[in-house]
Amino acid sequence: MTASHDPSTASFPCAAPAGDDPSVYRTLLESTKAIPWRIDWASMRFTYIGPQIEALLGWTPQSWVSVDDWAARIHEEDRRKTVDFCVAQSQQGVDHEADYRALTRDGDWVWIRDVVHVVRRPDGSVEALVGFMFDITERKQAEDKILQLQRELETLSYRDSLTGVANRRMFDTLYPVEWAKARALGEPLSLVVVDIDYFKQYNDHYGHMQGDECLRRVAQVLDQGAARARDLCARLGGEEFVLLLPATGEQVAHAVAERCRRLLAREAIAHARSGAGRSVTVSMGVGTIVPGAHDEAAVFLDRIDRRLYQAKSEGRDRVCGAEI
Repeated sequence: MTASHDPSTASFPCAAPAGDDPSVYRTLLESTKAIPWRIDWASMRFTYIGPQIEALLGWTPQSWVSVDDWAARIHEEDRRKTVDFCVAQSQQGVDHEADYRALTRDGDWVWIRDVVHVVRRPDGSVEALVGFMFDITERKQAEDKILQLQRELETLSYRDSLTGVANRRMFDTLYPVEWAKARALGEPLSLVVVDIDYFKQYNDHYGHMQGDECLRRVAQVLDQGAARARDLCARLGGEEFVLLLPATGEQVAHAVAERCRRLLAREAIAHARSGAGRSVTVSMGVGTIVPGAHDEAAVFLDRIDRRLYQAKSEGRDRVCGAEI
């Protein structure tokens, strides 16, 4: 059985009124950009497909013989889910729509929206499937562009615009997640709170533009020091940063903090107004916890913040892991 391409015999649900010229009906079907088609349910073969299909995909109407031809011309990444969905809906007699990428004869692909209507006999059994294919490539490309822009904006919303590391919003989002994970798994969670020493004096002496560059360089050093996949370096605001170190014990957390101090020392960022040396230094508070049921993330962060100020009170340019 080969596909019939005379729409006057296609048994579409909106058949031409009696007495009308069938050629008018055919002209209407074949002049639209939507591509009409009909599949006989019993044989799963096309009894009609509009000639517009060749202009869109390159495949001649005569080459659309059965549903196997339709399935074979769906992009392999979309094929299984599209076929399974359409078959299931059709078996249940449910009208439906499906979006998928159709392969052209030249090896390119076009986004198609298939709108399917199930035609039933008087006894309720399925007689045929009829529908229209629409080229929605431009729409999909526009949607993809919008989604890409949304992802980029979301990324930017979690990124500190000056330093390029994560911002306070990102830390406030991830910290509770890592806290809950550490509590559930019984894993240690470490924090390092960092503050640049004598940064006001740096700004006063070198100017705010140079101060911004200093912030960027310090942020890069901290980000390099906390380099594992789940580690997070975030700017809390001003000259203060935090390192979120999941699944990290006390010794490793101290080692990360000291590594950051050494890396910053190698940068040798001149600071003529520092009371802790001749280059930019940082003070750090560090702590580790295995969160219990009664522990609170905010209380732990405050504890580490107090250790930071202990480091400052003890002379700066140091890591403090014990409270006063």
